Amino acid sequence: MPILNERFSADLAAGRPLRLNLGSGGTVKPDFYGVDHLALAGVDVQADLNAPLDWLPDGSVDEIYSRHVFEHIPDILGLMREVHRVAKPGGTVRIIVPHFSNPYYYSDLTHCHPFGLYSFYYFCDPADQPRRKVPAFYVDFRFRVESLRIRFYKRGWIDKLFAPAIAAFVNLNIGTQDWYERRLCRLFHASEMEVVLRPVKA
Repeated sequence: MPILNERFSADLAAGRPLRLNLGSGGTVKPDFYGVDHLALAGVDVQADLNAPLDWLPDGSVDEIYSRHVFEHIPDILGLMREVHRVAKPGGTVRIIVPHFSNPYYYSDLTHCHPFGLYSFYYFCDPADQPRRKVPAFYVDFRFRVESLRIRFYKRGWIDKLFAPAIAAFVNLNIGTQDWYERRLCRLFHASEMEVVLRPVKA
């Protein structure tokens, strides 16, 4: 696990607040340390997200951000376990993934998991789930879903004309999001969804 930025080592040793951009690629996110399996420009820590994050102590990370990465991870339960372990109590985990209705999702042969409205509720206690319950017995750790938004493409004129109104309606509440997935998503595809999680810890 090569550390490419010595400032990361210093902050980790001093117990300073850490903010990680998991799967950062060559994208620099201000005030976040980039973590990627390739030593690209802007990557501070070279690490494989398919392996345990054992270079990080328990509860050492204030904020985790990841955009279009989790769909590439075969052992998603293992990664979520590690994210829960390293996140501080009250920390923020922000994950952006393609929505399952995204027509381009299945073109990428490296994609392992589609995601929908209820995917991250599998990591939540039933008491913290919406009316439609999903199994929570696959893992022994818990998150709470703080927010979840479904986003839409704005590429062509049809997208630009209808997407803002559809997004506003779909994201009114979880009921309208559920209705969208059951009734409308095959007609008007989503691009991605963003979920904000908080780890539940003693």
